[in-house]
Amino acid sequence: MREPISSYPLVRVRGDGRQVVSQAGAVLLLETVRKTGLDQAMSAALAPWRKPRAVHDPGKNLLDLALAVAMGGDCLADVGMLRAEPAVFGPVASDPTVSRLIDTLAASGEKALQAIRSARAEVRQCVWRLAGRAAPDAGGTVTVDLDGVLVIAHSDKEDAAPTWKRTYGHHPLMGFVDHGPSGTGEPVAA
Repeated sequence: MREPISSYPLVRVRGDGRQVVSQAGAVLLLETVRKTGLDQAMSAALAPWRKPRAVHDPGKNLLDLALAVAMGGDCLADVGMLRAEPAVFGPVASDPTVSRLIDTLAASGEKALQAIRSARAEVRQCVWRLAGRAAPDAGGTVTVDLDGVLVIAHSDKEDAAPTWKRTYGHHPLMGFVDHGPSGTGEPVAA
């Protein structure tokens, strides 16, 4: 069985210290995108918004944004993290191109959102069907546990405000998913 052509390059993981990349943890996300066909589904769903002579695919641009957020980004310009590693992420659109795509999709409103939702739902159904009894929805209930905990830092940074206990640190919000009563609490977000 041949795999469909992916929007991302095939990455080989080696432990010899050559061709080291700073965002190697994103390889798992890329492989998930590739194996599930999410990149192809997003490309097909967003094809109506692709300009006739466009170099970059809108579906890949949107997935690049999602990857940037998963890697800690918080603005459109953070796709630059991906652009810095072309061997891992392939060609990544420029910041103005990404911004124009978001403006175009926002102008389309509900139509663009529905296209994105349908692509995600199509891929999710396919993956859950392949997972069979191990699928997250097989038991009927999925519990999402959101929890925050103060992680203390031992030095105050510039313009940092102390907590009410006069310590410094950060407060990440963590998300865990349990699938039924014997759930293992897999982390899904931080």
